Amino acid sequence: METLPEIHARLVSDGTLTADPAQEAVLPEFERIRAGLAARAGRSWFRRAPPPPKGLYLWGGVGRGKSMLMDFFVEHVDMPRRRVHFHAFMQEIHAGMHAARKRGEEDALAPVAKGVARDVQLLAFDEMQITDITDAMIVGRLFESLFDAGVVVVTTSNRPPDDLYKDGLNRQLFLPFIALMKERMVVHELAGPTDYRQDRLAGSPVYFTPADADAHARMDEIWGRLTGGAAPAPHVLHVNKRQVEIPAFHNGVARATFHELCGRPLGPADYLALADAARVLMLERIPQLGRSNFNEAKRFVTLVDALYEAGVRLIASAAAKPEYLYLEGEGSFEFERTASRLREMQAADWGGDT
Repeated sequence: METLPEIHARLVSDGTLTADPAQEAVLPEFERIRAGLAARAGRSWFRRAPPPPKGLYLWGGVGRGKSMLMDFFVEHVDMPRRRVHFHAFMQEIHAGMHAARKRGEEDALAPVAKGVARDVQLLAFDEMQITDITDAMIVGRLFESLFDAGVVVVTTSNRPPDDLYKDGLNRQLFLPFIALMKERMVVHELAGPTDYRQDRLAGSPVYFTPADADAHARMDEIWGRLTGGAAPAPHVLHVNKRQVEIPAFHNGVARATFHELCGRPLGPADYLALADAARVLMLERIPQLGRSNFNEAKRFVTLVDALYEAGVRLIASAAAKPEYLYLEGEGSFEFERTASRLREMQAADWGGDT
């Protein structure tokens, strides 16, 4: 049977994949997990199963190929497994706990964790990040239950374990979870120099005006390149016990219209949560701004600030170029900084390093 490094080398040789030393360096870790899981699955009735292999916490900058490697790994593991975005998984956990409470369960998390462990031997998470106090308080007990049940966890993240939930409320209560992950998972930094997500945008405009049918078609084309043609699916952010739905989300790429993000009464916390969850935002149909939509314009300024500070790549369609979006009315002078940031964010090498 071919090992994962051998399969990868074959795909590189036939041109399916691109050679990348940093990516190739992590393949032995994936092979270790695959072989360990296979050994457990192949045990006989008379022989005790070997212990589950340690999982893997793979972190590194945006666009380095973490998600591609995860897909490659999961595709070549032949046993009950699940590949899911971390935020989506936590939403399912919250829903399961809510149902358990309605049934009168004293410990709402226990039956949910037991159900997950019953269904899979391998959980593969994409984009692990903890921004919500509720998630921070749940995730430690959840992972401990999964580890104790023999579930192997593999996850990607843009930040090292010690930076998870950084500066969060009551973070000291979260620290035992970080220690647990380091004990049960190998931590590996994917430190390659190539940002493949930026490569997929190389030579492509990222700001389209006017926001017409042609601009929409160009945005569709970019969505296809960034997501591998994935069908858009909604994604829910949990912000201060509220739910904020992003209409289209896949593998760190979010897509919404101006009205969906700025026409609703959202605030800085919502935009910060979006900037933390997404590495690319595709924002469509930004209108001319002024007196008639002053509140929406203020929200747009807040959104751009959040994206800018977080290094999120913005791809947009708008009624006018940045410096001509807001020409009259209160706030037009202050908008000059936003226009400048919008211009700066169009640079080919901007963002993607946070």
